[in-house]
Amino acid sequence: MRKFLFWSLAVLITLSSAVYQRLTGPTHPLRVKTTIEGEDLSFRLPRSAETTGDAEIAFAAPEPIEGHVEYMRFKTDDPWKRIELERRGGELVAYLPEQPAAGKLAYRVFLGSGWAPEAVSGSEPVVLRFKDPVPVWLIIPHVIVIFGAMLCSTAAGLAALGKRRNPRRLVLWTVGLLFVGGFILGPLVQKYAFGVLWAGFPFGTDLTDNKTAVAFLFWLAALIAGRKGRPARGWVVTAAVVTLIVFLIPHSLLGSEFDYSQAPEAGIPVSRPGAP
Repeated sequence: MRKFLFWSLAVLITLSSAVYQRLTGPTHPLRVKTTIEGEDLSFRLPRSAETTGDAEIAFAAPEPIEGHVEYMRFKTDDPWKRIELERRGGELVAYLPEQPAAGKLAYRVFLGSGWAPEAVSGSEPVVLRFKDPVPVWLIIPHVIVIFGAMLCSTAAGLAALGKRRNPRRLVLWTVGLLFVGGFILGPLVQKYAFGVLWAGFPFGTDLTDNKTAVAFLFWLAALIAGRKGRPARGWVVTAAVVTLIVFLIPHSLLGSEFDYSQAPEAGIPVSRPGAP
């Protein structure tokens, strides 16, 4: 395979897996398509918010459509609270109260113009998770390094499938980038966002941390198997396949979660009209 085609295929596979992971993740906005009072509506409901303020729920909806939002703290016995959607020009808007980092709210959106509004958010409540802001100077290099690790992993696997290329150099790059992105920059991002450096085994069940550890262990095995310059093609292909599989697991699945049993509810407002 020519060099251009080789790298094009590696980039295509990497981009496809990254996009799939992003679109299927539990923090990606939920797409809603529905018809209310003869009007076709299409909008997104947020599933992630920052702790800098209340979370805005806003979408385009023409008059006379109106509605409300019901919410409760996730995995608690709290009663559902109700917030009326307020009209702001051609939009309906509501604000869900700010939660601590890793705190989650379950919410449902009801729309209509009569006595029986329709639940348009689906049969299950939407889950919204709050996080502290992560500085741009950290998140950008983290994303670049992790993407580089995924690209080198894919390229190493492709190189190991043939006999013309020795994947050893790509294995070294994969191990180095995966270590920096997954065990240095990644924990720092999580520390900023949720206050913990590592939430995977043995301290928790965060799949993002755990899948990074699994991929790294396989690449470490491939690196050891290829010592003294041996291609270790079987090990490299296995590590590349495992990495592709684990990185297809949606990002933030089983991620950090605030324990509300340690923080009894105290005066969460039912609504906040005019919130910024």
